[in-house]
Amino acid sequence: MNHTQVRALCEGAIMVALATVLSYLKLFELPQGGAVSIGMLPILFYCCRWGLKDGLLCAFAYGLLQLIFDGAYAWGWTSMLLDYIVAFTLLGFAGLFARKKGGIFVGTVVGCALRFAAHFISGVTIYRIYEPTELFNTSFTNPYLYSAVYNGSYVFLDMAICLVIFALLYRPLEKYLMGRDLARA
Repeated sequence: MNHTQVRALCEGAIMVALATVLSYLKLFELPQGGAVSIGMLPILFYCCRWGLKDGLLCAFAYGLLQLIFDGAYAWGWTSMLLDYIVAFTLLGFAGLFARKKGGIFVGTVVGCALRFAAHFISGVTIYRIYEPTELFNTSFTNPYLYSAVYNGSYVFLDMAICLVIFALLYRPLEKYLMGRDLARA
């Protein structure tokens, strides 16, 4: 294992730990799981810094810890797999945009959209609603619409918050996102 691989592994462990801690700082939480927090922020940063392979591994580890510490909202093994392991691992696809100018923004959107897709599929197949269901003072009779609104309400708000924070920090973090700090390592 060379110096760069050790550095990627150590940074990944730190980012997973930081993401786990930040996931407990919730702006609001929905009744059947899902919350608005900035827990994804370190994972997305890591993915856009180190790439797809390392990003998928880091995001998988984060999903596993979310399942262990937040698994009270799982309804069986399929829910555990789809809502935690698959959904959070998909954040790793932000790594497709590693070392590209502005890649953190595109990567964040792609990772969050894929995470939303996993939660949406879970909502339609596993958590099938019994119509009508009320959410945000609106009555839903369509399970697809309900799942889209329910899961989109926290995933896309998380994404928007991450995008704003990345926009504010882009200049100071750009050398890390582009890997310029590794040239000296």
